[in-house]
Amino acid sequence: MDFTLSVLRELLTALRNEGYTFVTVNDFTAGPKAAGGKHLVLRHDVDKKPSNSLVVAGIESALGIKGTYYFRIVPESLDKDIAGAISSMGHEVGYHYEDIDLASRNSKAKSRKSGDDGEEELVKLAYESFRRNLDHIREVVPVKSICMHGSPMSRHDNRLLWKYYDYREMGVRAEPYFDIALDEMLFLTDTGRRWNGSEVSFRDRVYNRSESYYAGWVRKPLPGSAMAMTEKGEAFQKQFRFRRTSDISATLKAKRLPEAIILTIHPQRWSNNIMDWTAELLAQNVKNQLKYLINRHVRIGI
Repeated sequence: MDFTLSVLRELLTALRNEGYTFVTVNDFTAGPKAAGGKHLVLRHDVDKKPSNSLVVAGIESALGIKGTYYFRIVPESLDKDIAGAISSMGHEVGYHYEDIDLASRNSKAKSRKSGDDGEEELVKLAYESFRRNLDHIREVVPVKSICMHGSPMSRHDNRLLWKYYDYREMGVRAEPYFDIALDEMLFLTDTGRRWNGSEVSFRDRVYNRSESYYAGWVRKPLPGSAMAMTEKGEAFQKQFRFRRTSDISATLKAKRLPEAIILTIHPQRWSNNIMDWTAELLAQNVKNQLKYLINRHVRIGI
Protein backbone atom coordinates (compact mmCIF):
# COMPACT_ATOMS: atom_id res chain seq x y z
CA MET A 1 0.00 0.00 0.00
CA ASP A 2 1.35 3.40 -0.99
CA PHE A 3 0.59 6.69 0.77
CA THR A 4 0.64 5.30 4.29
CA LEU A 5 2.45 7.05 7.11
CA SER A 6 4.76 4.05 7.30
CA VAL A 7 5.77 4.49 3.66
CA LEU A 8 6.32 8.21 4.21
CA ARG A 9 8.49 7.56 7.26
CA GLU A 10 10.54 5.05 5.29
CA LEU A 11 11.08 7.51 2.42
CA LEU A 12 12.12 10.36 4.70
CA THR A 13 14.39 8.08 6.71
CA ALA A 14 16.07 6.79 3.53
CA LEU A 15 16.62 10.33 2.26
CA ARG A 16 18.12 11.39 5.58
CA ASN A 17 20.35 8.32 5.73
CA GLU A 18 21.51 8.98 2.17
CA GLY A 19 22.91 12.30 3.37
CA TYR A 20 20.23 14.83 2.43
CA THR A 21 19.98 17.91 4.63
CA PHE A 22 16.35 18.93 5.12
CA VAL A 23 15.67 22.67 5.05
CA THR A 24 12.64 24.92 5.23
CA VAL A 25 11.64 27.28 2.43
CA ASN A 26 12.62 30.26 4.56
CA ASP A 27 16.06 28.88 5.40
CA PHE A 28 16.74 27.87 1.80
CA THR A 29 15.92 31.30 0.42
CA ALA A 30 17.43 33.30 3.28
CA GLY A 31 20.93 33.61 1.89
CA PRO A 32 23.76 32.02 -0.11
CA LYS A 33 23.42 28.26 -0.55
CA ALA A 34 26.09 25.88 0.67
CA ALA A 35 28.57 24.94 -2.04
CA GLY A 36 27.72 21.34 -2.82
CA GLY A 37 26.11 18.77 -0.60
CA LYS A 38 22.74 17.08 -0.80
CA HIS A 39 19.79 19.18 0.32
CA LEU A 40 16.02 18.82 0.25
CA VAL A 41 13.47 21.61 0.68
CA LEU A 42 10.56 19.94 2.45
CA ARG A 43 7.17 21.59 1.93
CA HIS A 44 3.73 20.55 3.21
CA ASP A 45 0.39 21.94 1.99
CA VAL A 46 -2.18 21.69 4.79
CA ASP A 47 -5.27 21.76 2.59
CA LYS A 48 -7.42 19.99 5.19
CA LYS A 49 -7.21 17.59 8.17
CA PRO A 50 -4.63 19.57 10.16
CA SER A 51 -4.41 16.72 12.67
CA ASN A 52 -2.70 14.67 9.96
CA SER A 53 -0.11 17.43 9.58
CA LEU A 54 0.58 17.32 13.31
CA VAL A 55 1.26 13.57 13.06
CA VAL A 56 3.58 14.04 10.06
CA ALA A 57 5.38 16.89 11.81
CA GLY A 58 5.92 14.63 14.80
CA ILE A 59 7.37 11.87 12.61
CA GLU A 60 9.76 14.34 11.02
CA SER A 61 10.75 15.84 14.35
CA ALA A 62 11.56 12.36 15.69
CA LEU A 63 13.77 11.82 12.63
CA GLY A 64 15.58 15.09 13.32
CA ILE A 65 14.37 16.78 10.14
CA LYS A 66 12.29 19.89 9.55
CA GLY A 67 10.15 21.40 6.84
CA THR A 68 7.62 24.09 6.03
CA TYR A 69 3.87 23.76 6.66
CA TYR A 70 1.52 26.04 4.70
CA PHE A 71 -1.89 26.51 6.33
CA ARG A 72 -4.92 27.84 4.50
CA ILE A 73 -7.06 30.42 6.28
CA VAL A 74 -10.26 28.31 6.09
CA PRO A 75 -11.52 26.31 9.12
CA GLU A 76 -10.79 22.90 7.57
CA SER A 77 -7.10 23.83 7.49
CA LEU A 78 -6.15 26.46 10.07
CA ASP A 79 -6.10 25.12 13.61
CA LYS A 80 -4.14 27.65 15.62
CA ASP A 81 -3.19 25.17 18.34
CA ILE A 82 -1.85 22.72 15.77
CA ALA A 83 -0.02 25.45 13.85
CA GLY A 84 1.60 26.57 17.08
CA ALA A 85 2.53 23.01 18.04
CA ILE A 86 4.15 22.36 14.65
CA SER A 87 6.10 25.61 14.94
CA SER A 88 7.28 24.66 18.43
CA MET A 89 8.83 21.47 16.97
CA GLY A 90 11.15 23.64 14.90
CA HIS A 91 9.22 23.51 11.63
CA GLU A 92 8.38 26.63 9.65
CA VAL A 93 4.72 27.67 9.34
CA GLY A 94 3.57 29.77 6.38
CA TYR A 95 0.41 31.03 4.73
CA HIS A 96 -1.21 28.91 1.97
CA TYR A 97 -2.98 31.83 0.37
CA GLU A 98 -6.10 31.69 -1.82
CA ASP A 99 -7.28 35.26 -1.58
CA ILE A 100 -8.05 35.79 -5.27
CA ASP A 101 -10.51 32.90 -5.08
CA LEU A 102 -11.91 34.07 -1.75
CA ALA A 103 -12.43 37.59 -3.06
CA SER A 104 -14.13 36.35 -6.22
CA ARG A 105 -16.54 34.21 -4.20
CA ASN A 106 -17.19 36.61 -1.36
CA SER A 107 -17.67 39.87 -3.23
CA LYS A 108 -19.48 41.36 -6.17
CA ALA A 109 -16.24 41.29 -8.14
CA LYS A 110 -17.15 37.91 -9.62
CA SER A 111 -20.09 39.44 -11.46
CA ARG A 112 -18.18 42.35 -12.96
CA LYS A 113 -17.09 42.49 -16.55
CA SER A 114 -13.91 40.75 -17.58
CA GLY A 115 -10.81 42.64 -18.69
CA ASP A 116 -8.10 44.69 -17.04
CA ASP A 117 -10.50 46.88 -15.04
CA GLY A 118 -12.29 43.85 -13.57
CA GLU A 119 -9.00 42.11 -12.88
CA GLU A 120 -7.47 45.05 -11.05
CA GLU A 121 -10.54 45.50 -8.87
CA LEU A 122 -10.59 41.81 -8.00
CA VAL A 123 -6.87 41.82 -7.13
CA LYS A 124 -7.29 44.92 -4.98
CA LEU A 125 -9.97 43.18 -2.93
CA ALA A 126 -7.85 40.04 -2.76
CA TYR A 127 -4.81 41.99 -1.55
CA GLU A 128 -6.83 43.46 1.31
CA SER A 129 -7.93 39.94 2.18
CA PHE A 130 -4.35 38.68 1.97
CA ARG A 131 -3.08 41.32 4.39
CA ARG A 132 -5.83 40.56 6.92
CA ASN A 133 -5.29 36.83 6.75
CA LEU A 134 -1.51 37.09 6.94
CA ASP A 135 -1.82 39.23 10.07
CA HIS A 136 -4.28 36.70 11.52
CA ILE A 137 -1.83 33.81 11.14
CA ARG A 138 1.04 35.94 12.41
CA GLU A 139 -0.85 36.31 15.69
CA VAL A 140 0.07 32.67 16.28
CA VAL A 141 3.38 32.09 14.47
CA PRO A 142 5.93 34.18 12.57
CA VAL A 143 5.41 33.90 8.82
CA LYS A 144 8.36 34.48 6.49
CA SER A 145 7.21 32.53 3.43
CA ILE A 146 3.94 31.97 1.62
CA CYS A 147 2.70 29.59 -1.05
CA MET A 148 -0.38 29.69 -3.24
CA HIS A 149 -3.25 27.23 -2.83
CA GLY A 150 -4.31 25.86 -6.21
CA SER A 151 -8.08 26.38 -5.67
CA PRO A 152 -8.89 23.67 -8.25
CA MET A 153 -12.55 24.63 -8.58
CA SER A 154 -11.73 28.28 -9.32
CA ARG A 155 -10.91 29.80 -12.70
CA HIS A 156 -8.59 32.26 -10.92
CA ASP A 157 -4.93 31.69 -10.12
CA ASN A 158 -4.14 33.11 -6.68
CA ARG A 159 -0.63 34.13 -7.80
CA LEU A 160 -2.20 36.90 -9.87
CA LEU A 161 -1.80 39.03 -6.73
CA TRP A 162 1.85 39.55 -7.53
CA LYS A 163 1.17 41.08 -10.90
CA TYR A 164 0.09 44.19 -8.97
CA TYR A 165 1.77 43.85 -5.54
CA ASP A 166 5.00 42.60 -3.96
CA TYR A 167 4.79 40.24 -0.99
CA ARG A 168 8.23 41.33 0.20
CA GLU A 169 6.73 44.66 1.23
CA MET A 170 4.94 42.71 3.98
CA GLY A 171 8.05 41.04 5.34
CA VAL A 172 7.55 37.86 3.31
CA ARG A 173 10.87 36.51 2.07
CA ALA A 174 9.75 33.85 -0.40
CA GLU A 175 7.05 32.19 -2.46
CA PRO A 176 8.35 28.79 -3.68
CA TYR A 177 6.83 29.11 -7.16
CA PHE A 178 8.62 32.44 -7.61
CA ASP A 179 11.84 32.19 -5.63
CA ILE A 180 13.30 28.69 -6.04
CA ALA A 181 15.07 27.88 -9.31
CA LEU A 182 14.53 24.38 -10.68
CA ASP A 183 17.17 24.21 -13.41
CA GLU A 184 19.08 21.65 -11.35
CA MET A 185 16.60 20.98 -8.55
CA LEU A 186 14.10 18.13 -8.81
CA PHE A 187 10.47 19.19 -8.30
CA LEU A 188 8.47 16.39 -6.65
CA THR A 189 4.84 16.70 -5.55
CA ASP A 190 2.23 14.16 -4.47
CA THR A 191 -0.51 16.17 -6.19
CA GLY A 192 -3.27 13.83 -7.32
CA ARG A 193 -2.05 11.22 -4.79
CA ARG A 194 0.62 10.21 -7.24
CA TRP A 195 4.08 11.47 -8.18
CA ASN A 196 3.35 12.02 -11.87
CA GLY A 197 0.19 14.06 -11.46
CA SER A 198 0.85 16.90 -13.93
CA GLU A 199 -2.07 15.78 -16.12
CA VAL A 200 -4.45 16.08 -13.18
CA SER A 201 -2.99 19.25 -11.69
CA PHE A 202 -4.19 22.73 -12.56
CA ARG A 203 -1.47 24.73 -10.85
CA ASP A 204 0.88 22.64 -8.70
CA ARG A 205 3.28 22.23 -11.62
CA VAL A 206 5.86 24.13 -13.68
CA TYR A 207 5.21 26.71 -16.42
CA ASN A 208 7.41 27.37 -19.44
CA ARG A 209 7.08 31.15 -19.73
CA SER A 210 9.52 33.74 -21.01
CA GLU A 211 10.64 36.75 -19.02
CA SER A 212 8.58 38.96 -21.36
CA TYR A 213 5.40 37.30 -20.07
CA TYR A 214 6.01 38.97 -16.71
CA ALA A 215 7.14 42.33 -18.06
CA GLY A 216 4.29 44.19 -16.39
CA TRP A 217 4.35 42.32 -13.10
CA VAL A 218 5.40 44.06 -9.88
CA ARG A 219 6.88 40.84 -8.47
CA LYS A 220 8.66 38.86 -11.18
CA PRO A 221 9.54 35.18 -10.75
CA LEU A 222 13.12 34.05 -10.70
CA PRO A 223 14.19 32.69 -14.12
CA GLY A 224 14.17 28.92 -13.84
CA SER A 225 11.49 28.89 -11.13
CA ALA A 226 8.24 26.96 -11.46
CA MET A 227 6.56 30.10 -12.83
CA ALA A 228 9.26 30.72 -15.45
CA MET A 229 10.81 27.36 -16.28
CA THR A 230 13.73 27.38 -18.70
CA GLU A 231 14.43 24.81 -21.41
CA LYS A 232 17.33 23.59 -19.29
CA GLY A 233 15.01 23.11 -16.34
CA GLU A 234 12.38 21.30 -18.38
CA ALA A 235 14.97 18.90 -19.77
CA PHE A 236 16.27 18.28 -16.25
CA GLN A 237 12.82 17.52 -14.81
CA LYS A 238 11.97 15.14 -17.65
CA GLN A 239 14.85 12.88 -16.65
CA PHE A 240 12.86 11.76 -13.61
CA ARG A 241 9.43 10.14 -13.80
CA PHE A 242 7.83 8.44 -10.82
CA ARG A 243 4.38 6.97 -10.21
CA ARG A 244 4.71 5.39 -6.78
CA THR A 245 6.73 6.27 -3.72
CA SER A 246 8.63 3.02 -4.18
CA ASP A 247 9.88 4.36 -7.54
CA ILE A 248 11.51 7.29 -5.73
CA SER A 249 12.98 4.96 -3.13
CA ALA A 250 14.44 2.66 -5.80
CA THR A 251 16.05 5.58 -7.61
CA LEU A 252 17.46 6.83 -4.31
CA LYS A 253 18.87 3.38 -3.53
CA ALA A 254 20.48 3.29 -6.99
CA LYS A 255 22.02 6.70 -6.19
CA ARG A 256 20.41 8.31 -9.23
CA LEU A 257 18.46 11.06 -7.49
CA PRO A 258 19.86 14.58 -7.93
CA GLU A 259 21.52 16.30 -5.01
CA ALA A 260 18.91 19.09 -4.85
CA ILE A 261 15.20 18.32 -4.37
CA ILE A 262 12.06 20.21 -3.42
CA LEU A 263 9.47 17.77 -2.10
CA THR A 264 5.81 18.74 -1.63
CA ILE A 265 3.62 16.60 0.62
CA HIS A 266 -0.11 16.93 1.32
CA PRO A 267 -0.36 15.29 4.78
CA GLN A 268 -4.08 14.48 4.49
CA ARG A 269 -3.22 11.94 1.76
CA TRP A 270 -1.04 9.83 4.07
CA SER A 271 -2.64 7.54 6.66
CA ASN A 272 -2.20 4.16 8.34
CA ASN A 273 -5.94 4.02 9.09
CA ILE A 274 -7.51 1.79 6.43
CA MET A 275 -10.82 3.67 6.45
CA ASP A 276 -9.18 7.08 6.03
CA TRP A 277 -6.74 5.66 3.47
CA THR A 278 -9.55 4.18 1.36
CA ALA A 279 -11.73 7.29 1.58
CA GLU A 280 -8.84 9.47 0.40
CA LEU A 281 -8.05 7.05 -2.44
CA LEU A 282 -11.63 7.01 -3.73
CA ALA A 283 -12.12 10.76 -3.38
CA GLN A 284 -8.84 11.56 -5.12
CA ASN A 285 -9.57 9.20 -8.01
CA VAL A 286 -12.84 11.05 -8.68
CA LYS A 287 -11.09 14.43 -8.44
CA ASN A 288 -8.36 13.28 -10.81
CA GLN A 289 -10.86 12.26 -13.45
CA LEU A 290 -12.67 15.58 -13.20
CA LYS A 291 -9.47 17.61 -13.32
CA TYR A 292 -8.17 15.62 -16.26
CA LEU A 293 -11.31 16.39 -18.26
CA ILE A 294 -11.24 20.06 -17.29
CA ASN A 295 -7.56 20.33 -18.19
CA ARG A 296 -8.33 18.99 -21.67
CA HIS A 297 -11.29 21.24 -22.41
CA VAL A 298 -11.04 24.40 -20.28
CA ARG A 299 -8.27 27.00 -20.18
CA ILE A 300 -7.03 27.21 -16.61
CA GLY A 301 -4.34 29.61 -15.45
CA ILE A 302 -3.36 33.22 -14.97
